[in-house]
Amino acid sequence: MKKHGILNSHISKILTDLGHTDFIVVADAGLPVPEGVTKIDLALKLGVPSFQDVVDVIAADMVIEKVTLAEEIKQENEQALQYIMRTFAGEQLEHSQIIEPTAVIEFCSHEQFKALTRQAKAVIRTGEATPFANCILQAGVHFG
Repeated sequence: MKKHGILNSHISKILTDLGHTDFIVVADAGLPVPEGVTKIDLALKLGVPSFQDVVDVIAADMVIEKVTLAEEIKQENEQALQYIMRTFAGEQLEHSQIIEPTAVIEFCSHEQFKALTRQAKAVIRTGEATPFANCILQAGVHFG
């Protein structure tokens, strides 16, 4: 049995199999999963597990070079947007300490986002019940 990292065997395998520029989707409970794309359903009830909980665990284990969000998140879910920006885009903290960005953040329409999910290696469905709490996480390269 694994001692550290992601215990979910399906997520662990997907992350292990990713190559540079492959991507996965972390989705709220309502995002449709295209036919033929692997769905890893973690939803237990509305809100559990949360979008943030799942992204935190995956980000600790995956090299992420780009995050794609639906443009609509800017108006409809500022909390999820701010979380993504803090986590991946870097921010200035008190005393002028700056956290370096870890990934490029891109936006597209929700319709374009749904179209992109057809090429995902997997969609990980959370129990999140807030609008547009979805992201595409594109794999980077780790050379040591």
